[in-house]
Amino acid sequence: MMALAVLLALCLSVVVYLVGIYNGLVGLREGVKVAWANIEVLLKQRHDELPKLIDACKRYMIFEQETLEKVMRARSSISEATAVRNVAAVGAAEGELRSGIGRLFAVAESYPDLKSDATFKQLQGRITALEESIADRRELYNDQANLNNIRIGTFPDVLVAHQFGFRPAQLLEFSPEETRDVDVGSLFRA
Repeated sequence: MMALAVLLALCLSVVVYLVGIYNGLVGLREGVKVAWANIEVLLKQRHDELPKLIDACKRYMIFEQETLEKVMRARSSISEATAVRNVAAVGAAEGELRSGIGRLFAVAESYPDLKSDATFKQLQGRITALEESIADRRELYNDQANLNNIRIGTFPDVLVAHQFGFRPAQLLEFSPEETRDVDVGSLFRA
């Protein structure tokens, strides 16, 4: 009778332990989803602001059509990648967009009327603030994804993760162009 009670207590302890592991894994998985949703909100806000910036620039930058088109193509690529939750494609498109926006702001230096335009200044400030927020959220997302990935690969959690189909989260990585040093001088050549 005592052996049965000990065996039952041991089984119950194992079940409670496994449920704890499962609940922890669910919490991490949901943390990754929330972190990604926060990035999507900021990407959407920036997505909505970019056409306004392009319109403000078009009035002044008639010879810089290629720069404006590059920004809009990258904006479209991010939108498409975000819609299908393709983290790698978002990272690549982000690099293109950041490059295009940097070039756009640098080229704007050659247009004094544009630089002094209140709408342009407001949009430039808004997009710059969104860029900083997106960078912060990227870091948070990658931290959450990393915690998730470590936990589902660690024993004994790996057993529960495998049994219930938990998958690693993809890190939001950037293109080599985005992570290399910026040639500031080239930004001022028109």
